[in-house]
Amino acid sequence: MLPDSLALNPKSLDNLRLQAKQENGKEAVRAAAQQFESYFLQMMLRTMRQTLSQDGPFDSQETKMFSEMFDQQVAQNISQSKGLGLADMLVQQMQLSLETQGIKAAPRPYDLPSIAQPSEATVSGEAVSGVAASPSGVGDKAMTPRSFVDKLWPHAVDAAAELGVSPHVLLAQAALETGWGKHVLKAADGTDSNNLFNIKAGSRWEGRTVAKEVTEYINGQPVKSLETFRAYDTPAEAFADYASLLSTNPRYAGTLNQDAEGFISGLRQGGFATDPGYGDKLRRIIGSVALRQGLAA
Repeated sequence: MLPDSLALNPKSLDNLRLQAKQENGKEAVRAAAQQFESYFLQMMLRTMRQTLSQDGPFDSQETKMFSEMFDQQVAQNISQSKGLGLADMLVQQMQLSLETQGIKAAPRPYDLPSIAQPSEATVSGEAVSGVAASPSGVGDKAMTPRSFVDKLWPHAVDAAAELGVSPHVLLAQAALETGWGKHVLKAADGTDSNNLFNIKAGSRWEGRTVAKEVTEYINGQPVKSLETFRAYDTPAEAFADYASLLSTNPRYAGTLNQDAEGFISGLRQGGFATDPGYGDKLRRIIGSVALRQGLAA
């Protein structure tokens, strides 16, 4: 029986496959790295031999075969001892890859063309179905774009990962809906609704609600009405609920896995807002100096 350490023994590759299927991933990574280094050494030795004359009186097909077998065994012995260091580098890279698997990565930021900075009046909140939050609504008047981004960035990252979009887009939309956090809807007793996207309650909503007189657009004309909105205990719940709304409602399928422009188009196609200028307002905030400075900070 051939020993497992012999390069000619095909069982050595079977053992490598077995280790890969077992729980001990580190041993499988080390074995795979050594095997790769062995193949690399074989190629190097073969290339070196090709520089020598192979048409001498003592050269034949048999000598070439045994020379190749010898080189194969030498390469394997070197890789299984100290090696050249190549296997060590491969092990570090593969272990890092294994350790980072399963970690939720934030979507990549996108670059948009420079857009004119909107005035404060253009970023007062817009609600679902084109509802405009009242400028006199009670909110955190001390909130700035920087503090707004600092507070909401982690929740935007989580929601964006679920939707396959950039967190910058969701932050910009929350800024549009709430006037950078200054006009978040509140209950009559002053309790904060944390409804950052002004999502209406609807008949199936079983949580807390907030009633507010708002402005909707019907046939392009603003009409005031009293509407009921969802209320959350934390901003994280608001982002999670918004992500659930977009990802489970077929109307908003066009918003998923999109860049900024595709996301805005998906909102329009799904009828998210009745305000005909909603998309342009969102674009202005996405390209605004205020958002960029908040993100840079």
